[in-house]
Amino acid sequence: MRKSNYITREGWDRLDKELKYLWKEERPRITRSVSEAAAQGDRSENAEYIYGKKRLREIDRRVRFLVKRTEELTIVYYDPKQEGKVFFGAWVTLLNEDDQEVSYRIVGPDEWNAKTGEISIDSPMARALIGKAVDDEVVVKTPEGERVFDVIKIWYK
Repeated sequence: MRKSNYITREGWDRLDKELKYLWKEERPRITRSVSEAAAQGDRSENAEYIYGKKRLREIDRRVRFLVKRTEELTIVYYDPKQEGKVFFGAWVTLLNEDDQEVSYRIVGPDEWNAKTGEISIDSPMARALIGKAVDDEVVVKTPEGERVFDVIKIWYK
């Protein structure tokens, strides 16, 4: 499945911070350590040199990905017209079938985080929530079968 190209401002800032850190701090530091390790002689048995080169490849791969991905992304900003309905960037509190409350925020696929309740716009839950209002019923297809939720609160920070 293709990833959406949407991201919140906070998500964009995190990716941009990671890119700048890798390019301006981590890569130069590792490059220096590789140069120092190379100066010590036999590179074939030099663990610092081998690890450093491997780490440089990892950094370069991540930097290439971040540069390419950030060029494709569209930052979605809050619009007051969204109030009362679930759209990208919304926090939503739901009541599940067991009368337990769960809260999610709909974010881009590059920034979801299950620990903080942020779910990807591409997830079945987010797709089912888009356009819903308070008191709407939401049916989500899961591997275990259909689950029903009631929307009880929507807010934007």
